[in-house]
Amino acid sequence: MPLWLLLHYKTSQLIRYMFTGIIETLGKVEKLEKEGGNLHITVASDITSELKIDQSVSHNGVCLTVVSLDGDNYTVTAIEETLNKTNLSDLELGEVVNLERAMVLGARLDGHIVQGHVDQTAVCKSIEEKNGSWIYSFEYDPKLNNVTIEKGSITVDGVSLTVVDSQKNSFSVAIIPYTHEHTRFHTYKVGTTVNLEFDVVGKYVSRLLELRG
Repeated sequence: MPLWLLLHYKTSQLIRYMFTGIIETLGKVEKLEKEGGNLHITVASDITSELKIDQSVSHNGVCLTVVSLDGDNYTVTAIEETLNKTNLSDLELGEVVNLERAMVLGARLDGHIVQGHVDQTAVCKSIEEKNGSWIYSFEYDPKLNNVTIEKGSITVDGVSLTVVDSQKNSFSVAIIPYTHEHTRFHTYKVGTTVNLEFDVVGKYVSRLLELRG
């Protein structure tokens, strides 16, 4: 199968459960309950009334399933594997999380293709304010062979962003005031751990080229 056709097929399979990286709202962590290796996370949000059980919602870029509803609160469950690979294990009561519901078929894709499957975490290394905007730099472990490219897409805690400075194990992004105010970015400090999902098309290209030698 030609490379372009295989990519088209693989990309089409994502439409069934994809996100865009455009954050709808912030949720507030109301309750955290451990059960074995799992963590039940109860969140208060202004979209709870529109949710239903079994619906997928992205939390800091992690796709989780709604398991119960109670007024303005809903609960999702993160399994041990998810907790080990993301920053959800660091959640505290009262903390805010980025929320996005799965994309509606036929809607505009304002961000980029986001699966809600976090590849790894990164640490915020610097924050620089630049005349009304902000430059955030993040560093990640390069051992998993994830890469960024300048002007390429990256998802940070579920937010679709464009890379402005790509290095082997780090990158920077520019944050406009709207994104700063309406996502978790305004809570970040140097040392904050964030979830990363690398561009899925880039990952397929990299894997296919690897398989072809």
